Amino acid sequence: MRFPLYIATRYFFTRSKQNVINIINYIALTVVLIATASLLIVLSAFTGLKDFGLSFSNIFDPDFRVEAAQGKVLTIDSLKLDKIMKIEGVDAVSGILEEKAFLNYRNKNHVVYLKGVDSLFDQVINSKRLLTTGRWFDQEFNEVVIGAGVAQILSLGVYDYNDFLVLTVPKRSNKTSTFKDPFVNKTALVSGIYNISEELDKKYIFSSLPFARDLFQRKKGVYSSLELKMTPRYNRSTVEDQLRNAIKIPLKISSRNELNAALFKMLNTEQMAIYLIFTLVIIIALFNVVGALIMMILEKKPQIKVLYALGVKPAEIQKIFYYLGGMIGWVGGGIGILFGSFLVLLQTYSPFLYIPGTNFPYPVRLEFQNIVVVFSILFILGAIASRWSTVRLAKKTSFI
Repeated sequence: MRFPLYIATRYFFTRSKQNVINIINYIALTVVLIATASLLIVLSAFTGLKDFGLSFSNIFDPDFRVEAAQGKVLTIDSLKLDKIMKIEGVDAVSGILEEKAFLNYRNKNHVVYLKGVDSLFDQVINSKRLLTTGRWFDQEFNEVVIGAGVAQILSLGVYDYNDFLVLTVPKRSNKTSTFKDPFVNKTALVSGIYNISEELDKKYIFSSLPFARDLFQRKKGVYSSLELKMTPRYNRSTVEDQLRNAIKIPLKISSRNELNAALFKMLNTEQMAIYLIFTLVIIIALFNVVGALIMMILEKKPQIKVLYALGVKPAEIQKIFYYLGGMIGWVGGGIGILFGSFLVLLQTYSPFLYIPGTNFPYPVRLEFQNIVVVFSILFILGAIASRWSTVRLAKKTSFI
């Protein structure tokens, strides 16, 4: 094995007497370099965009959401909450009461989901990261925090004492008298505005849990869901078993990824498409390596005959050019990985590309997994290309 590798190394670093062969080799090396660097840069850009997109769900969604498998609500008393808090892996628990509500402000209307949250909500979701204007509501007052989309639709700002926001929901009672006045109305003052994404900003508003209970006519201890913050290390199956034992009803337990299943599916599909497209680009680039290798085999044919006359076996001669083709692809790809990594790190720490129309740098993230994937694709495809180019050299008649 050392002899074929030694000869291949000599061939790789020695310039050919024919300048056209050198040009072909340089072109093959450069094309592989560019294709490899492009794949790494695109994957790093996609990873950055993926992180950027998921950052909104990381801010808004909890680590786990616990809901009743049947029905809209679950009843949790203080003893059950204490049991849940003692489960290993659970860092914080917040009770949520969430239902639709009709908003009215100065003859402008909008339908949203009102999320009534308790005083522990800030331990699960950092409310300060949500807010862009004003402050988080006070648990003792009829205050709400609305999204920027809702504020725009209703032309509503914070602490507007001239007109209060009116929230309306249907009465839950089935008594005949309710048909005279079938709705419950409550007024609230907007204390803050959050801004996460266009969809969420128009969909949700927040209030205290007592305010939501009063509006939705729900008893104490009744929740739509529990939102959990987990410690860095936890066993999901163990946590789920203990949650079911503590609450003792069929539960639907969803992680943050499962809450955004459609988003993750779309991102994974796009990532797979990128892998396939740029793998095809590398395959096309490696055709240049095949061409360069065939030209070198033809050029070295007199030397091949000499090696064979000296007793070198056909399989060893095949290995010489197999290693040579591998070196062209692997060295070019290795330089491409280094060059692509340099550009990604440069964009990360000293941005030179910005999202059009903004001062926001284009998000990228160099991930070791992407480097491994690019190198693996390059190594496997480069080996296949070299093997295909040299397969005939295993036969004596191919080079005599």
